[in-house]
Amino acid sequence: MTKLTNIGLHKEDSKQIADKLNELLANYHLYYQNLRGFHWNIKGENFFQLHAKFEELYNTALTRIDAIAERILTVGQQPLHTFSDYLRVSTIKEAVNLSSDKDTISTTHQNLTAILNLEREIMSLAAETGDEGTISLLSEDINENEKTLWMLNAFLS
Repeated sequence: MTKLTNIGLHKEDSKQIADKLNELLANYHLYYQNLRGFHWNIKGENFFQLHAKFEELYNTALTRIDAIAERILTVGQQPLHTFSDYLRVSTIKEAVNLSSDKDTISTTHQNLTAILNLEREIMSLAAETGDEGTISLLSEDINENEKTLWMLNAFLS
């Protein structure tokens, strides 16, 4: 007999998806913290535009962090919630002492690419397991992250 979660998904599948969502959660936390540092420390002729843009991006990331954690709870698992866990699990690394427009935008691009690739991996897994809720959560995020990457590419060109 297969065990189901409270929302009707197979427990084994939900655990596997939650593990990947926790990885995404950890990556989003490092991405968020990097953006905060860029917002505070940006210098140069693009200061005003990038200061505002980094604030917009970290506010969006904060909203996504909450949605990911709540999805992990919804599928019957526990979200990671310590910085040591985030640092251990995340593939995104801390950006230290970056303040130029090119360095901060390039790092933001790299961080967001890592998030997008992981989201696509989770989407595939969610599709295989019939987890429509996770698909829905990630679908809109993927679209927005692709648009942001397009804009970051335009800046770097």
